Amino acid sequence: MGAKAHPKSWQTATLRSTFERNARRRGFQRIAGVDEAGRGALFGPVFAAAVILDPAKPIRGLRDSKQLDAPRREILALRIRERALAWAVAAVEAEEIDRVNIYQASRIAMERAILRLHPPADYLLLDAMRVTLSLPQQGIVHGDALCPTIAAASILAKVERDACMQAWDAVYPQYGFAQHKGYPTADHLRALEIHGPTPHHRKTYSPVRQRSLFAFPATGEVCP
Repeated sequence: MGAKAHPKSWQTATLRSTFERNARRRGFQRIAGVDEAGRGALFGPVFAAAVILDPAKPIRGLRDSKQLDAPRREILALRIRERALAWAVAAVEAEEIDRVNIYQASRIAMERAILRLHPPADYLLLDAMRVTLSLPQQGIVHGDALCPTIAAASILAKVERDACMQAWDAVYPQYGFAQHKGYPTADHLRALEIHGPTPHHRKTYSPVRQRSLFAFPATGEVCP
């Protein structure tokens, strides 16, 4: 969903770096923001991103990815990849989500992204979550709307997941994944009624479970 503010406001709006500043005052230098995308979707993987921003290369306009339209997210994602000290993205596929539940799968995706950072993080800021890694960390409710490093992670996770859904749309065009990205819209639910779920739908989610005619074999693919 796009932002309702003035069309150019995203270019100048800057979240306060309060949480990052507080961590730096405590001596931490490589502060990673971590967030996920796709938790509420019925189809496909949940993605997570971890980002260590470079204080010497600020990025204006960082906001919660849900407040930005797709073109703005793409522009900001490019800037994040170019200017961040480190960034990484990871995913957990639908089969594993069904096996461990979406909360645990989101945490696993976050941990995978964190462990891929180079240089590694020495402090974590997470959106209302905690991970099992032995790193100092802080979970912040609505962190993607309050903290620029978490906002950056939310943007990367969303952009990567949307690209994955575009790829799946070419495999299963009858479901409309390019439009609804796997979320439970009326069009998606209607497609499930007509075609039934694919092997990459989350079978433990009730709208999918109620429409399952038979069990599909798992494929182990995150994106085609």
